Amino acid sequence: MQRYLPEALPLATKAVEAALTSASIDAADVGMFAVASCTGYATPGLDALVASQTRMSDAVQRLFIGHMGCYAALPALSSVADFVVARNRPAVVLCTELSSLHMQPRTNDVEQMVAHALFSDAASAVVVEPSTTSRNDGLCVVDVEVRTDVAGADLMTWNITDLGFRMGLSNTVPDALQKHVRPVVDELLARRHLSVDDVAGWAVHPGGPRILDIVGETLKLQPDRLQESRTVLAEHGNCSSATVLVVLDQVRQTRELQSGQHVVSLAFGSGLTLYAMLLRAQEKAS
Repeated sequence: MQRYLPEALPLATKAVEAALTSASIDAADVGMFAVASCTGYATPGLDALVASQTRMSDAVQRLFIGHMGCYAALPALSSVADFVVARNRPAVVLCTELSSLHMQPRTNDVEQMVAHALFSDAASAVVVEPSTTSRNDGLCVVDVEVRTDVAGADLMTWNITDLGFRMGLSNTVPDALQKHVRPVVDELLARRHLSVDDVAGWAVHPGGPRILDIVGETLKLQPDRLQESRTVLAEHGNCSSATVLVVLDQVRQTRELQSGQHVVSLAFGSGLTLYAMLLRAQEKAS
């Protein structure tokens, strides 16, 4: 915990400043700032300190989301989108994770070795604006579907110990998720009279290679449909909550989405929880 803030604060600040610059938004105009992190705790937290570092207003509403792990970006994005619609003001979502702080002592435990090899550090941030803005070339948050399988709660855990947080990651997690992926995606799409074939891009949290295989097989996707997720996993690892926003950015850059086309983002984590979000490409700015 002594290392968390000194390491996380500059990384998180850089991510938020880059997002604000990309969106041409002044930090003082941000109405809500939501921060997700499960790899460190401090008070005052990243939400207050990054808001100050980036010169957000002292009246900005702040929301800190902890304990959700790898899927936290999507509930954060969903909550912030509701605020933006209700208040007609821009907002920022930041996900910052420093999993490497919690490297456990040398062990022969295969579960721990997999966790150490899989998880990495990152910060990612995204600006959410009202649909009335003149910059209308992003992705619109359309809908969310959630499923929590309490029976699988012990398959993925993150517990505080004297030697840092210890990951519990069962090799049966992909099988447990498999039974929920198709129903959740189908329900999400059916409300908008869409099917899997109507989706132009897939931003799937790369929890691991087998999870991506399971998602692809269950949804009957061509291998290249999950290429962005596989690339992020290969180049950056599983960065917990920050990962799915990185994948989403890759989808935007590589898929050349046309106005009105849809993207589905999926993320999974402890609980056992699956979040699915439907997004729609907006018209490109001239």
